[in-house]
Amino acid sequence: MTSSQDEPEFASVADVEERFAAAGYLTDERLATTVFLQTRLDKPVLLEGPAGVGKTQLAQSLAAVTGRRLLRLQCYEGQDETKALYEWDYGKQLLYTQILREKIGQIVEDTSTIPEAVDRIAAQDSVFFSDRFLAPRPLLEAITSPEPVVLLIDEVDRADEALEAVLLELLAEYQVSIPEIGTVVAEHIPYVVLTSNNTRDLSAALKRRCLHLFLDYPAAQRELDIIASKDTGLSETLAVRLVEVVRQLRELDLRKAPSISETIDWARTLAVLGVSELSADVLSSTLNVVVKYERDLARALREVPALSDPNASVPDSLTGHGHGHGHGHGHEDEPQAPAPRTPPRTPAPDADDDLGGPSGKEKRASKDAPGRHDEAYYGSTSTPGRSPGSRAVPAGQGSRSFAPGTRKRPV
Repeated sequence: MTSSQDEPEFASVADVEERFAAAGYLTDERLATTVFLQTRLDKPVLLEGPAGVGKTQLAQSLAAVTGRRLLRLQCYEGQDETKALYEWDYGKQLLYTQILREKIGQIVEDTSTIPEAVDRIAAQDSVFFSDRFLAPRPLLEAITSPEPVVLLIDEVDRADEALEAVLLELLAEYQVSIPEIGTVVAEHIPYVVLTSNNTRDLSAALKRRCLHLFLDYPAAQRELDIIASKDTGLSETLAVRLVEVVRQLRELDLRKAPSISETIDWARTLAVLGVSELSADVLSSTLNVVVKYERDLARALREVPALSDPNASVPDSLTGHGHGHGHGHGHEDEPQAPAPRTPPRTPAPDADDDLGGPSGKEKRASKDAPGRHDEAYYGSTSTPGRSPGSRAVPAGQGSRSFAPGTRKRPV
């Protein structure tokens, strides 16, 4: 195993900064120091932080600066060691078995028992379980590569914890154990860079084997320098203003804050459009370059006028409500105006009260008096001496109904 200490890649921390800057990647002193220590201590580097702050780009730039080949393992949920370490090429093994069938027959033709024949065939296991039939994946390929490489294990937090356990031997000893063959030790120690977006906590065992660095969004001046280094075509004045807007957007409660790479894309977009001023209309029409979720976009659009000009307003056509008709539904994040209260109604005085006629109270009482309806109301001829619509009741009906002992109380 060849150590990277035999041929140092960088002379100093300042050398790291200069060479990375020449490759288009601006590092601060902490990051440059971490990379320098990685090359001298032969330890992997674990970079954690939000998406889009340059973690993956660091590994790509490290490969470009050192002239090493980049091997990348993109992690995902449900990934197992056959996709990360190696797997046996069973199809190739079967094909060779069919071709060598005659030869295998010659090997066992002079055996007299099945156990003896099995022993003869078992003695040839090393032929079928050898490098010839082994399909290396990125981790094993980084170990067996005849030249030094940079191994990027990207978004390791998306993988299951079982894959973390598989990584431990590689990260600590730079070797891989294959049961059918044995232990494969690295010919050249690779530069290993692991990245994590902090979607879950990584194990202490994995972190213990790595140099750790948390990458956050850069300071305003450094982000401005990054934009300038990418030759976006945007003027320095507009770039300064754009960085201010992006930093204020990151302070909002968004599901995903704008990343550095998205800021660069926004700068290039504005340059292509020939923008000379970051007005509310311009920001609103291009905001989707850095804000990728609908709810985030609606929230950011409400803040754009204040970001560009306190007196500006966002056109309705850019807020997603250009339906051409009014509607009264509310929105989750917008406070609803209280409905106007109707003053209590004061009843008007009865006109007859001032004319000496019956009052309203007397009129209502007269409507409850018996016999107030004529025969036409009930549709039948009434009997003289009885109210219309009433029914004749025998004289003794009441005394019989309420006589003592005739009604039983419920038990």
